Amino acid sequence: MVDDVYRAGFACFVGRPNAGKSTLTNAIIGQKIAITSNKPQTTRHVIRGILHQENSQLVLVDTPGLHRPRTLLGERLNDLVREVWSEVDVIGVCFPADEPVGRGDRFISAEMAELKATIIAVVTKVDLVDPATLAKHLLAVSELYDFAEIVPVSAVSGHQVQTLVDVLVKHLPESPQLYPDDVMTDEPEQVLIAELIREAALEGVRDELPHSIAVLVEEMMVENGVTKIFADLYVERDSQKSIVIGAKGARLKDVGSQARTEIENLLGTRVYLDLHVRVAKEWQRDPRQLRKLGF
Repeated sequence: MVDDVYRAGFACFVGRPNAGKSTLTNAIIGQKIAITSNKPQTTRHVIRGILHQENSQLVLVDTPGLHRPRTLLGERLNDLVREVWSEVDVIGVCFPADEPVGRGDRFISAEMAELKATIIAVVTKVDLVDPATLAKHLLAVSELYDFAEIVPVSAVSGHQVQTLVDVLVKHLPESPQLYPDDVMTDEPEQVLIAELIREAALEGVRDELPHSIAVLVEEMMVENGVTKIFADLYVERDSQKSIVIGAKGARLKDVGSQARTEIENLLGTRVYLDLHVRVAKEWQRDPRQLRKLGF
């Protein structure tokens, strides 16, 4: 790459749920911007992280995983994904090294054919397999689609993360800077805070809950150097409400203290966090409630 050319543009990672997209975004940006969880479909908002380098600005767009929708929310998330794909300069399709190439991978690779973006393959989680397995996996991935490049990485160990950044930047257009130097993300603070609370609420709850929890920050104010945040967690049924609150409120208390620590790191101030759990019946299927909750 010619050193005196400045490049700036948008890239996103796609892949089936749990392919390691958000973890990779965080490893590249070097700060927690996309929430991570071992629950599929954790990401719901398109969160952009911005990596500033001397000769480039890489804007990473974090999208929900493409999936077969069962609710109105699911359909909206899929529309959001396709909209992002049509607007970015580079797309990295993620394939976890520890799982065989499957139907979902073939489906997503086929979806790439119509797009104007440069398509590269990113084989994630390479720290979890031996070299022979990785070699076989790279071959299987290369047969799926005519990728511009294939890059094996591990977001956890940091292996080849910088190499991946260089490859992404190489395929960005020549362009002036898109964002000021000090901007790390263009998401409103309240959206990031709501996502951090939702991440804490997802930890360790039973598998039926991940899609049923939404968080809305109702009010934020600063008093005497303390940021006061009032937020509501929405679930779809009374039985889910009792799971989130836990025996004698113990679970909600844990959620609050975990989220507060993360929010304090994000804001750099002391935080007072007030959480309430509310039931919004079948909100994932109700257009009015989806709008209220920001979808």
